[in-house]
Amino acid sequence: MSIQGRKERERAEREKLIITAARELAEAEGWEAVTTRRLAERVEYSQPVLYSHFKGKDAIMTAVALEGFADLAEELRAARTSAYAAGALAAVSAAYAAFADRRPALYDAMFRQNVDLPFATPQAPPALQAGFGELAEAVRPHAGGADLGLLTEVFWAALHGLVTLTRGGRLPGGEHGRRIELLLARFTGPISS
Repeated sequence: MSIQGRKERERAEREKLIITAARELAEAEGWEAVTTRRLAERVEYSQPVLYSHFKGKDAIMTAVALEGFADLAEELRAARTSAYAAGALAAVSAAYAAFADRRPALYDAMFRQNVDLPFATPQAPPALQAGFGELAEAVRPHAGGADLGLLTEVFWAALHGLVTLTRGGRLPGGEHGRRIELLLARFTGPISS
């Protein structure tokens, strides 16, 4: 392997180490605890080394969010493809809610923090498009003649709203499952071919 190749590999490994440390610290103590100083201590590199990879905390959070979208897309795909067609939307909904519940700081980085990612445009990164695509594939059998993209946005907004309001204590957690069931019942109807 060339020296340049080794340097690029080491740089990618350092970047991954920084992202992983930020995720772990955020999950343990919240995003307020994630500072470049604390990250530098955790990864055992100086702050200038962190700044050679990322412009600051917002850029690190954006990288964490992007990684989170890739993880979410994989989990949604696994849920959708393991379910029968009529149950795919319920499986994807359950996987989405479970992801938010298991990884609250990551979910916050993806949807509540200030990240520099284009949403709902052709310029959206592949990980964002993949996650939305998995939602769309689960919605597709229920679209009837509706615009699949718009219908997927409406379903996602409702699902995200239920997850976010429940996580934030705005809705009692004990009824979360029933709320998802109501959303699915109102949304699905007969399967179209």
